[in-house]
Amino acid sequence: MASPLSPARLRGSDVLRLGGTGLRARPLRAVLSALGIAIGIAAMTAVVGISSSSQADLDRALAALGTNMLTVTPGQTMMGKSATLPDTSVSMIRRIAPVLSATATGAVDDAHVYRTDKIPEGQTGGLAVMAAELGLLRTVGASLAGGTWLNAATARYPAVVLGWDAARRLGNVPAVYMLGRWWTVVGVLNRVPLAPELDSAALVGWQAASAYLGFDGHPTTVYTRAVDAQVEAVRAVLGPTANPSNPNEVKVSRPSDALAAQRATNATFTALLLGLGGVALLVGGIGVANTMVISVLERRAEIGLRRSLGATKGQVRTQFVAESLLLSLLGGAVGVLLGYIVTGFYSTTQSWPTVVPLWALVGGVAATVVIGAIAGLYPAIRAARLAPTEALAAA
Repeated sequence: MASPLSPARLRGSDVLRLGGTGLRARPLRAVLSALGIAIGIAAMTAVVGISSSSQADLDRALAALGTNMLTVTPGQTMMGKSATLPDTSVSMIRRIAPVLSATATGAVDDAHVYRTDKIPEGQTGGLAVMAAELGLLRTVGASLAGGTWLNAATARYPAVVLGWDAARRLGNVPAVYMLGRWWTVVGVLNRVPLAPELDSAALVGWQAASAYLGFDGHPTTVYTRAVDAQVEAVRAVLGPTANPSNPNEVKVSRPSDALAAQRATNATFTALLLGLGGVALLVGGIGVANTMVISVLERRAEIGLRRSLGATKGQVRTQFVAESLLLSLLGGAVGVLLGYIVTGFYSTTQSWPTVVPLWALVGGVAATVVIGAIAGLYPAIRAARLAPTEALAAA
């Protein structure tokens, strides 16, 4: 049994009540100090949330377009000259078992596209002319902004489908001029994220390119879709399959790798913003520490009285640490809420899904607990060291 002279133990509810009383006695100072913590936590939560929402939107786009597309292009010969893909490369690639579809485009270097026949030949506008196979749209995940795609009939005659940028530069014209002949515009593509080279191209049928534009029939880009689980295996055999005699003259790439690089760039930017949020959090912690130190100086009479009535040093330390923790938790809760609201607002304006990872919410609150404990530790120790007579005399 405890001795009658032993100090009473503080229960958890007593500690919370004491801590809350100290904050309610100085509400304006408590709010301003908590605001510093809230800004830091809100910044960190919003940065993580906006980054996660952006990645979720990117993942959604990739899921719609597919990450299983591989691109085969000619490389260079041993002499450093530009290589060519065999005419049979597309049909050979289609024989690979995990390949779902394969199609090709071929650059028509001698042809240029013009809005009218009055434009000088040198003013090409940087637009390319490409022969295209009929399965191109399905393989690259492209869609039409207007008109129709090439079919078995129009692919044999002077008909052209313009890429997004090509249509924007040429304007709303019913026909374009190429190699002394007018070509009817039958369709316009939307932007093609996984094959951006198509955006600034005029696409004609494979047979029409050979008949009217002097196309040699060699594909310059082969687009391949493979089973998701077999993408890397297909990638390893595409070179030897496309050009069995010279597999070293074939380049195989994955367009989605560029999107992965974009994601890595976003991650770097996120790390920078998280650093700024950490600085704001540090400033908020210093504000909490400053508030608690001043609170100790102002409340020396209270501390002396409590010590005279039997409060131990540990109980005084616990009281001030509890105040610091409550102050930080208040700021953390408000900060997490503000960060979530900012993320939701920004994601809505960008038409992104709102995604705030659970670890960011829990981590924000946990960070406030750590900051509150650190910020309140020194003032609490200082308060506990005050002797009852010294505290009462100073008051």
